Amino acid sequence: MDMIDLLAQRAQTTPERPALEDLDDGTRYNYRELNAQAARFAAAAARQWQLQAGDRIAYLGHSRAEFFVMLFGCAKAGLILVPFNWRLALPELRTLMDDAAPRALIYGQEFEETAADLCRSGVQGISLAAGDPANGHTSYHKTLAAVIPELGPHAPQSPDTPWYLLYTSGTTGLPKGVIQTFRMMEANYFNIGIAAGLTQDDVLLNVLPLFHTAGINLYSSAVLMAGGSVLVARNFDADDALAVLAQRATVFFGVPAIYQALLEAESFEASTLKRVRSWGCGGAALPVSVAQQFADQGIRIRTGMGMTETGPTVFLLDEDKVLAKAGSVGRPQLLVDVRIVDTQGRDVADGEPGELLIRGPGITPGYWHRPDATADAISDGGWFHSGDVARCDADGHYYIVDRWKDMFISGGENVFPAEIERVLQQHPAVEDVAVIGVPDQRWGEVGKACYSVMPQHQAPTPDELSAFCREHLAGYKIPKIFEALEELPRNAVGKITKQSLRNH
Repeated sequence: MDMIDLLAQRAQTTPERPALEDLDDGTRYNYRELNAQAARFAAAAARQWQLQAGDRIAYLGHSRAEFFVMLFGCAKAGLILVPFNWRLALPELRTLMDDAAPRALIYGQEFEETAADLCRSGVQGISLAAGDPANGHTSYHKTLAAVIPELGPHAPQSPDTPWYLLYTSGTTGLPKGVIQTFRMMEANYFNIGIAAGLTQDDVLLNVLPLFHTAGINLYSSAVLMAGGSVLVARNFDADDALAVLAQRATVFFGVPAIYQALLEAESFEASTLKRVRSWGCGGAALPVSVAQQFADQGIRIRTGMGMTETGPTVFLLDEDKVLAKAGSVGRPQLLVDVRIVDTQGRDVADGEPGELLIRGPGITPGYWHRPDATADAISDGGWFHSGDVARCDADGHYYIVDRWKDMFISGGENVFPAEIERVLQQHPAVEDVAVIGVPDQRWGEVGKACYSVMPQHQAPTPDELSAFCREHLAGYKIPKIFEALEELPRNAVGKITKQSLRNH
């Protein structure tokens, strides 16, 4: 069955309901206005920018409400949107330009110089600046204002048509463009929207970057499909976020680093956050201590798990299990099938760890122009190999043990760094920690723990940390090296990048 124009349908159903608000510049759209603006984008792309169905159009800029105009406008025009991670260095962005080969680049004024460099190869530059852009580029807003769009819905499209590309971090090699489709967004709505009970009365505060699947889909796209309202912040500021959460939001999704920052903010007062009925967390494991601190004040954070390649939602923990199943990512959601297998691809015994395989309509059809990587990741039967080590308990709750590639072998024993990290996180002087395997002449590999120190604490000695670990872990699991760092490297959603530590 082909996909219809979901935004046009929503605009017809609830035209005056608020859809988007940009918390930085005050731009607001109800669903009628959002649909009309997306139609203007599609018309401008075809008539003014001379883009054709299947062409890529890149975006380099901070989060803004206008991003969703671009996204749904691309759906109407049959274009593929490519949001770039603005934190990347110029050579890294050039690599993405070469891979995606966009015919146009829309950019925020904050990245004018970078955009000028990226467009030197002949790519059209389209500026979001209020005035006339530099470098002879086109004005986004003037172009859209000058076209008269067709407000009818776009023609039905295959649900597997590429809609946008999201590039992975590339910690194990060159970044790969993960194809995102209409089917994936629809599946994610069923997997997260129904589980979180999203309705048209919900208001989401989105503080996550819109070059990442979490920023687009947790829960923004699902809220828009439900007819609710999304408040888009340019970036995350703890005090600003707390003010919006207290006054306007009903649902929120963050990564662990964001929840830690909310706790540490001077303005944090749980009693003012009663309006928020649902709290979600993903991107990395939420420390049990953080979950407990929120729970002690009446806030239960539902943890889950997903990936760019899975649309993203796979698992979500029920609210009443937040403490009883601390550390779990929950159960598989409605349109997801999972397996846990050993190195031979055989299902493991109950409770045993193995690689997590995922199947369902939320799985990407593959990587952009990378049939080799696609074949490696998706096996016969449509099973996506997550690269995560998982286990399932007797109640059907799943736990992510570690990344398959992060496991190392010391003296013939498999060692999962995440297990060691959970222990070291309990040390009162340790703020952040990551464990990696490093070569060792005697044991093959041994653990190296890189950690940062809590404020107002002295760095513990290696002997102290080793003794602390010995109380909870077998001897072969105890790191042989401990290194204190000012801070640990993290990616856009707060996940520690272990490849950076390996290169350190």
